[in-house]
Amino acid sequence: MTRARDLGIALPGRPGTHNTLTDVAGVEVGYTTLIEGESVRTGVTAVLPRGREGFAVPCAAGTFSLNGNGEMTGSAWLAETGSLTLPVLITNTHAVGACHRGVIDWVVRERPDVAAEWLLPVVAETWDGYLNDINAPTIHSGHAAAAIDAARGGAVEEGSVGGGTGMTCYGFKGGTGTASRVVPHGADEYTVGALVQANFGSRRELTVAGSPAGLSLAADNPMEEWAAAPAGAGSVIVVVGTDAPLLPGQCTALARRVPLGLARTGTTGSHFSGDLFLAFSTANPGALTSTFPRTAEAEYENLRFVPWGRLDPFFEAVVQVVEEAVLNALVAGREMTGHRGHRAPALPREHWLGRP
Repeated sequence: MTRARDLGIALPGRPGTHNTLTDVAGVEVGYTTLIEGESVRTGVTAVLPRGREGFAVPCAAGTFSLNGNGEMTGSAWLAETGSLTLPVLITNTHAVGACHRGVIDWVVRERPDVAAEWLLPVVAETWDGYLNDINAPTIHSGHAAAAIDAARGGAVEEGSVGGGTGMTCYGFKGGTGTASRVVPHGADEYTVGALVQANFGSRRELTVAGSPAGLSLAADNPMEEWAAAPAGAGSVIVVVGTDAPLLPGQCTALARRVPLGLARTGTTGSHFSGDLFLAFSTANPGALTSTFPRTAEAEYENLRFVPWGRLDPFFEAVVQVVEEAVLNALVAGREMTGHRGHRAPALPREHWLGRP
């Protein structure tokens, strides 16, 4: 699989082992990819912060919306408690309900004790209606459960997979991308990773490693000629994870830095784009567990956290991984033709090959 660094694109920071969100220990990613006939180009991505075995152990988490023309279910409860428990799913705009049900079905199957209370899954979306017949009831709850079942650690496939299958970015084939950074902190080292479902930006905006690229790649832009939506319309979902010990409010602060990484790739944030971000910390297992009164609960819980004044290296890492994850999604993309003959060309990787 070719990635941005393979083209010689200079990107700052020290990546983790696989340069993926799954470099954060315990994080697993799974996909259901649906490509059928001429009009099915869609799927589901599942992110499990503590993997399938530890999914019921809460993580500190926070969210941020750059532009709210989109959906991320469960965000009100995240804002209230700062606690993320269930798998996070990303899909297409009209499949949120099916995936929401699919998470519930999966939890009922795997942990009926957890399902005995109430479940508020986090499901986010971007719009794949250019390449996919988004109004067709293609995705059902079983596809969501299958994506969770498929979740694994290690290397992560990118491009036209999972929820990113039918997505476009900067007028090219977009989709799923990921990256990671190692962050020193005193005697310790932590990892910050991101997974992006990239479906945003107009061609003229595209910027690669600080250099304007979109204007020189203006040819072959069928989406620009398609009048159903303004150039730049779409959406982007970003999931940031770290093993650094953080408070929920600090996770929110990480999520607020995501737009700075997106901006490095050129976007100015279209009104017609839903730009929603989630950040979580896998540290402090066993804290944030109280959701319903029980006599056996502890009187207090404890959270160890990085001091606020020492968060800047983590903010920098978020910006770097988001930028690289978007570029990886673009580089991994391959030309795709879909619904009603609509075509999304691939980013011309030869544009960078052989450059100093």
